[in-house]
Amino acid sequence: MSEVDDTPRSYSGALLAAIAVALLLGVGGLIWSYTLNTRLTGQEAALADAKQQNVKLASDLRETDARLKVATEELGNSLGLTQKQMDARAQEILQREQREEEAAKRLESAQKQTAQAVTAVTNDVSSVKTDVGGVKTDLGKTQSDLATTISQLTSMKGDLSDHSSLIARNHDELELLKHKGDRNYYEFTLAKGQRKPVGTVSLELKKADAKKNRFTLVVLSDDKQYEKKDRNVNEPLQFYSGKDPQLFEIVVNSVGGKNSQISGYLTTPKGAPVPPTVQ
Repeated sequence: MSEVDDTPRSYSGALLAAIAVALLLGVGGLIWSYTLNTRLTGQEAALADAKQQNVKLASDLRETDARLKVATEELGNSLGLTQKQMDARAQEILQREQREEEAAKRLESAQKQTAQAVTAVTNDVSSVKTDVGGVKTDLGKTQSDLATTISQLTSMKGDLSDHSSLIARNHDELELLKHKGDRNYYEFTLAKGQRKPVGTVSLELKKADAKKNRFTLVVLSDDKQYEKKDRNVNEPLQFYSGKDPQLFEIVVNSVGGKNSQISGYLTTPKGAPVPPTVQ
C-alpha cells in the first residue's frame, strides 16, 4: 500500500514544478510585452512628432518659396526683367562666383608655390654665402701668403737710378711678381750672337761667361742702342723707352748652356706699349 501511495505524490510534485515554471515564463512574457509596448508607444509618439515637424517644415518651405517667387516677380517687374532674364542673370552670378572661387584656389596654390620657391632660394643663398665666405677666407689666406712671399724677394737698385725694385731670381719668383699686376713681364732665352725681339725692344747677346756668371748685352730700342757690358746675374739693367720715356728693366737669371746662352726677363710699366701679339 505504501508504494501505491508514493507514486501519486511524485506525480503531484512534478506537476507543481511545471506549473511554477509556466507561471514564471508567463510573468516574464508579460513584463517583456509591457516593456516592448512602452518602447513602441514612445517610438510612435516620436514618429508622430517628426511627422508633425516635417509637415510644418514643408508648410514653411512652401510659404518661403511663395514669398521668394513674389519677391522675384516684384524685382523683375521693378527692373523690367522677365523670369527668363532673371534666371539667366542668376546663372551668371553663380558662374562668376564659381570662377572667383577657382581663381582664389589658384591664387592660394600659386602663393604656396612662391613661398616654397622663396624658401628654396633662401636656402641656396645661405649655401652660396657659406661658399663665398669660404672662398674669401681662402683668398685672404692666399693673398697673405703671396704678400709674405713677395716680401721675401730681393730688392735691388738699378744701374741708372737709385730706384730699388723687386727682382725675381727664377721662374717661380717671377710668377709671384706677375700676380702683383703692377707691371708687364716678358721672359726670354737668348743665345750668343743672337738678336731677338722681346716685348717692344730687341736684345742681342754679345758675350757670356758661365764661370763668372757675367755677360754683355745690347738693347735696341727707339732706334737707339744701349750696351750693358760685363754685367752680373740678377742685376737690374735699366733703360728708357717709348714716346713718353718710361723706365724699362732687364734681369738675367742664368748664364750657361752649350750655346753660351742667357735666360731672364724684361719688365715694363703697366701703361707702356705692348707688342701686337700680346693683347
